[in-house]
Amino acid sequence: MAKNITMNAKDAIAAKLAKCFITLNGNRYNFANMIDMEVKLEKAKSTIPRLGAIMTGHKSTGMEGTFSGTMHYNQSVLRKVLEDYKNTGEDVYFDMQIENNDPTSTAKSQTVILYDCNTDGGILAKFDADGEYIDEEIEGTFEDFSIPESFKQLDGFLAN
Repeated sequence: MAKNITMNAKDAIAAKLAKCFITLNGNRYNFANMIDMEVKLEKAKSTIPRLGAIMTGHKSTGMEGTFSGTMHYNQSVLRKVLEDYKNTGEDVYFDMQIENNDPTSTAKSQTVILYDCNTDGGILAKFDADGEYIDEEIEGTFEDFSIPESFKQLDGFLAN
């Protein structure tokens, strides 16, 4: 019987050891004010009827990328983009680079770059007289992505 291999606790990626950069109008911003971020891909699928088969088939026909996150309310860069759009009618797209890097983990690091990001809107002004600090949500879409750096494969992950 094969030995049951388990993941070492040290190989979990530390949640706080990340970086987020936004490139907008030729300027690269260190969005260290991000609290959390999640990037998702959703595949569009068509239902395919199949003669002689009980089960319906499914064929991927495209993808849609979205992002959502929370950040500290302490920058005006994205608010200015919304104001520029209001004043000129020209929407602005930007690139976002997210790096997870945990030197303790054997998996080490991964870098994902999102291209042609576009926010769904944003908070113009906010306060909370009863709060400890102010944060805001960010949501949007992206048109393409790349993964120039992937996590290293952990021992035992490949089972064959």
